[in-house]
Formats: sequence, structure tokens, C-alpha cells
Amino acid sequence: MNSIAPSLLNPWPDHPVNHRTDCPNPPDHPDHFVITLAPLSLSDAYALADDPANGAVVLMSGMVRNQTDGKPVVALEYQAYEPMALQVFQQIAADIRKTWADVSHVVIHHRVGRLQIGEVSVIVAIGCPHRTEAFEACKYAIDTLKHQAPIWKKEWYNDREYSWVRCC
Repeated sequence: MNSIAPSLLNPWPDHPVNHRTDCPNPPDHPDHFVITLAPLSLSDAYALADDPANGAVVLMSGMVRNQTDGKPVVALEYQAYEPMALQVFQQIAADIRKTWADVSHVVIHHRVGRLQIGEVSVIVAIGCPHRTEAFEACKYAIDTLKHQAPIWKKEWYNDREYSWVRCC
């Protein structure tokens, strides 16, 4: 269980961090967006992007590494303004479809809370009939997410030393 106080996970108390926040898409919608405290599943994200019409599913996972620019890192702590982040995820999917019209599924899952070395912090999965478009759309999604989603990370170097880093 996460030992961080809920108020530290989300500085906006009128938008509390839940165990899991899904974007309110209808059940048959081809896209899936989640922000969660729970570990992310590569197989679940892949299954959500898979479709019999696809020739490719490209899946990208971001992980917590043990160093940044040679400085040892012991953990990362993610915070998000969830309502706005989910809107950004939706806009990314809409923009992808304007550029790569054949994309069938866009899946974006992101963790919040304290993550240890090796844990998956973000997953982007793109389903598409063709691999080139799937790779391009996946790269676009993660690059855009990093620059536009209101998600922040704190790099912990030891028990007391940390630094806020532009995220994601």
C-alpha cells in the first residue's frame, strides 16, 4: 500500500486522487485512458489496443530508472491534476486520428503516487492496421503527453533529498 498521504498525491482537494480514474468513455469506445495508484499491466493495455483488423499494436512503457544524469535515484513520486490530464489524453487521441486516420485504438495509462525502481509509470498502446503509423502515433502520444499533461514527478535521491522534474 502507498505510504504517501493522499493530500501529497494531489494538491487539489476538490479533485481527489482515487485508486483509479478512468476516462468516461462508453464501453464500446475504442480508446482507454486511466490514471491510477495501482500497478499498470502491459498485457491489459495490449489487449485494449488489439483488434482483428490491426496489423500492429505498438506498446511503449516508461519505467522508473535508478539514475538521472549519473545521480542515483531511489524512487519517483507522481502527481496529476486528473480531470485535465484525462482531457489531454482524449485530445492526444483526437489529434492522432487527424494525422493517422487508420489508428483503431489509443490506450494511455499513467501511475500516480510513489513508484520504486523498475516499476512502470506510463503505458501508451496504439492499435493500427499498419506498423509505420502505429509507431509514429505512439511516439507522438508519449511526446505530447510529456509536454502537455498536468503530471509532475518528484525524483527522490535518498530519504530526504528530492527534486521536482518537468514531467512526465
